[in-house]
Amino acid sequence: MKRLFILLALVASVSVVNAQAQEKTATETEQAQTSPSTGDYYQGLTRPLTFNRMIPPYALEVTYNKTVHIIFPASIRYVDLGSADLLAAKADGSENVLRVKAALRDFSRESNLAVITEDGSYYTFNVKYADEPVKLSIEMTDFLHDGEAVNRPNNAMEIYLKELGQESPLLVRLIMQSVYKNDHREIKHLGCKRFGIQHTLKGLYTHNGLLYFHLQLKNSSNVPFNIDFITFKVVDKKVAKRTAIQEQVIIPLRAYNNLQVIGGKQTVRTVFTLPKFTLPDDKQLIIELNEQSGGRHQSFTIENADLVRAKVINELKVK
Repeated sequence: MKRLFILLALVASVSVVNAQAQEKTATETEQAQTSPSTGDYYQGLTRPLTFNRMIPPYALEVTYNKTVHIIFPASIRYVDLGSADLLAAKADGSENVLRVKAALRDFSRESNLAVITEDGSYYTFNVKYADEPVKLSIEMTDFLHDGEAVNRPNNAMEIYLKELGQESPLLVRLIMQSVYKNDHREIKHLGCKRFGIQHTLKGLYTHNGLLYFHLQLKNSSNVPFNIDFITFKVVDKKVAKRTAIQEQVIIPLRAYNNLQVIGGKQTVRTVFTLPKFTLPDDKQLIIELNEQSGGRHQSFTIENADLVRAKVINELKVK
């Protein structure tokens, strides 16, 4: 009988221990499900973000009765608002001016604003409400940085855009600037001259899947030349009678020093960036320049043999 009581006591104690263990496990599971993560370590599986990875934001104040205008050095490609308390849109008729104002009066929580521009710059702002903002018109300075962590600007130009492929927008701009400032004449046989206007191709360059056309327009007359448009189009060399002409227009991705008016006795140069392409034997590239409200149009052709001889850019030399 005594052994029976001892056996029953052991069984009861084991049952109590198992019940306590199951209850503890259930409690821990419930706490893990209900308690939020700190966001830093994710239970030890990842490393926290350190401050040297952070792009410091600008401070921006907005109000309900006034509009804040921000002028960027390049066209705006992307805008993101942190909350519905903010309203933002590009100014009518402008590509690089953003207008921002409060959607609600006296909103209490701070919000944020992010902007990406065409030159690959990224800007970030912390936005709060103010009854009378001091800065209503803001110009974002276009500058380059030396890459040092201690001198990292808020608009670090490391954003890649789809149309430029694997090329950095900053490098594209520097290449165009280098070609323009060095002003070498690599090509001497492509161009046209009519009505006192001379339009020539001075150089053709290539780098990382892009083509750079260095064009010069010389106005020998006394009458200003107003540019209506310039087109790069691929057409058939020979077109039979009663046959539809097939054209493929290639739109430039970027332009440097793209002026619209050339005064009398003046010469201007422009660098255009185009996607890489070649021409079959029966095709040719035509560069057309049309005068606005005039007839002094210019046009010349480029063969595939000229395209494949484009000079490879291996180094930048900016004076």
